Amino acid sequence: MDYLLTMAGFFIGIVVGLTGMGGGALMTPVLVLFFNVPPLAAVSNDLVVSAVMKPVGATVHLRRGTVYLPIVGWLCVGSVPCAFLGVLISRALGQSGDVQEITKFALGIALLIATAGLVYRSYLRMVTKAKQKAGNLPPEPQGPVVIRPRRLPTVIVGAIGGVIVGMTSVGSGSLIIIAMLSLYPAMKASGLVGTDLVQAVPLVISAALGHILFGDFQFDLTASLLLGCLPGVYLGARMSSHAPDGIIRRALTVVLLASALKLLGASNVLLVVILSVLIVVGPPLWMYARKRQGLQGRILPRVRPRQEQTSRR
Repeated sequence: MDYLLTMAGFFIGIVVGLTGMGGGALMTPVLVLFFNVPPLAAVSNDLVVSAVMKPVGATVHLRRGTVYLPIVGWLCVGSVPCAFLGVLISRALGQSGDVQEITKFALGIALLIATAGLVYRSYLRMVTKAKQKAGNLPPEPQGPVVIRPRRLPTVIVGAIGGVIVGMTSVGSGSLIIIAMLSLYPAMKASGLVGTDLVQAVPLVISAALGHILFGDFQFDLTASLLLGCLPGVYLGARMSSHAPDGIIRRALTVVLLASALKLLGASNVLLVVILSVLIVVGPPLWMYARKRQGLQGRILPRVRPRQEQTSRR
């Protein structure tokens, strides 16, 4: 057993439990960049780990009733076979060094898309908050929201997401949920997360099965990661109600962007320059965007005094 891998899995599990995303987008680049695991092997083992972790959160959402099962079904029509197809595409390309580089490049592109999606989700959340504050949002309907599945677009989203997940392990949460935001704008946030998480279970299991059969699955590597990931996810979920979500998501955005640039071959100097510009310019731009929406132009979330927290309890 590799104790460093277990520690890495533990911290990644905490991030997943805190934010609900970042499993494939963090674990695969960590394995490639810090543990020198070949890209195909990193994808294979990450998907098997995700196949074990995803059903836990999915069960919680099913019990709470925050899942639109018809939409899950149509997503799976496209995603499940195409996830297996993504594995076969990787297998057909072979095991040469060129294939490893192609997988590494595809992973970098997927991470860039995931980073942009994370920023977009945060912006939409800010716009919704501003509309709620201004009273421009209609009152939420009482009881469950009835949403008719858009069958063909939903199947296409599932198919594209399935191929990407099968080849890179990234996208089961970050990419598909962005597409769902556009297809189903009336869906509540809890419904989006629950539906995406439940559809990700058969998707990831399909991709994991394909990698076990045809990929580069290594039992020792997966076992070391699971020993850290499972308690990390549990701890992160327990911490999620107390941790400042905004700061965590900003840190996750920086980490994903850095991983994407490194996988795409950026030099250390270029990486430092881009991240420095992002850290310096990003917060003022976000503060300006908040002011434009009529919100308080703050960068860090307000921390309630201890007395106020006690009185609210």
